[in-house]
Amino acid sequence: MKFQDNFLWGTASAAYQVEGAYQDDGKGLNVWDAYTQEDGHVAHSENGNIACDHYHHFKDDVKMMKEMGIRNYRFSISWTRVLPDGTGKVNQKGLQFYSDLVDELLANGIEPLVTLFHWDYPLALHQKGGWLNRDSSDWFAEYAKVVVDALSDRVKYWMTINEPQVFIGCGYAIGKFAPFEVHQAHDLTRMTHNVLLAHGKAVQVIRKYAKQKPTVGFAFSTPCCTPESNTPEAIAEAKRKSFTFTKNRFPFELAWWADPIFFGKYPEEAYRILGNNMPEILEGDMEIISQPVDFYGVNIYESKATETEFGYAENAYIGCARTQMGWPVTPEALYWSPLFLYERYQKPILLSENGMASHDWVQLDGKVHDPQRIDFMKRYLRELYRSMQDGAKVMGYMYWSVMDNFEWSDGYDKRFGLVHVDYQTQKRTIKDSGYFYRDVINTNGEAIFSDTWTEQ
Repeated sequence: MKFQDNFLWGTASAAYQVEGAYQDDGKGLNVWDAYTQEDGHVAHSENGNIACDHYHHFKDDVKMMKEMGIRNYRFSISWTRVLPDGTGKVNQKGLQFYSDLVDELLANGIEPLVTLFHWDYPLALHQKGGWLNRDSSDWFAEYAKVVVDALSDRVKYWMTINEPQVFIGCGYAIGKFAPFEVHQAHDLTRMTHNVLLAHGKAVQVIRKYAKQKPTVGFAFSTPCCTPESNTPEAIAEAKRKSFTFTKNRFPFELAWWADPIFFGKYPEEAYRILGNNMPEILEGDMEIISQPVDFYGVNIYESKATETEFGYAENAYIGCARTQMGWPVTPEALYWSPLFLYERYQKPILLSENGMASHDWVQLDGKVHDPQRIDFMKRYLRELYRSMQDGAKVMGYMYWSVMDNFEWSDGYDKRFGLVHVDYQTQKRTIKDSGYFYRDVINTNGEAIFSDTWTEQ
């Protein structure tokens, strides 16, 4: 009961959540740098100014990954660390940091997977209209080329954009994430179109300029719905709801983002429901957006659901198991989502994020015992294995996250990491789950079916 031999076992992080050093060595400001300085946006008025200080501790952090047996590390590039103003002059010190990180990973037998954009939009470009400005896709393509020129001699795996559903939906529709704005449908559809153009142009840049054959995709969110039973009718209904289009939540909808990439068009329902609020689509736009990709990256923490009239979402019930985020524990999401996504889009699935926040602290014996996270990983990975046995083509699994970090508007209270971070001292402690994951990797998945694991 093993995963395939070439399965990608890894962990993930994001630049703003771990790097800190927010003004060091010529880095420019992004929207999270700028707007988290204002009170009221983040728990305890916290920010990512220091975070895990990974910028200064990356060599020790990579050594720690090696101790956990990590084989693949998905990380994002800070756009403004490379291009302080978003375009124009390159910050060589910032670019050198990522080159050094890649070298350190490879020297320790860890394959780098680079994400170009994980929500930290340049402030200078935001002040020029940001994603509302059609030029934003060209700005992104310029940035992508700088990174590709510098790293593609050593980096094979590329993800263009992380979770546009979240940074557009939460950042510009409901105002929960930076830049903490609320826009109407007319603006949101145009932002969507420009983000998708940015993705497509970045794919073109990677294909054209990569110094070795690249493997290219993205990392979207929005998992699929899970059926109420295993009847054909229930499965068909879950599949229908997974790819449906709704007016009130369209920035978060899966098909709104994925259909243009794979089918070269927005969902038919969108034209009927949004009408004049649909974006202006110029000649050639959809050809750019639908550039071929090699995989479908998806971040899954729970099954897709909507709240019912009883106050519970479809995937929850009174007293159900929940993570520290309050999200229901729904392992079946890793069974149905890969099946539905692979059937619809016919591309290998990369679980670019999956994990849980838990109440973790260093205990009296100096260790961090997190049995809930180990149980979570077993349950979810067993469902992923079952999905693959039933036909889903899955290429890898990236646990979120490699270490505790800045959890956006929740600040530092929520701990997702395999490694505990004491933010006052920056001391790292590998949790029990980190050693369990080492066993999972070393056995190519067999450890998820065992009741024991090798404790450090």
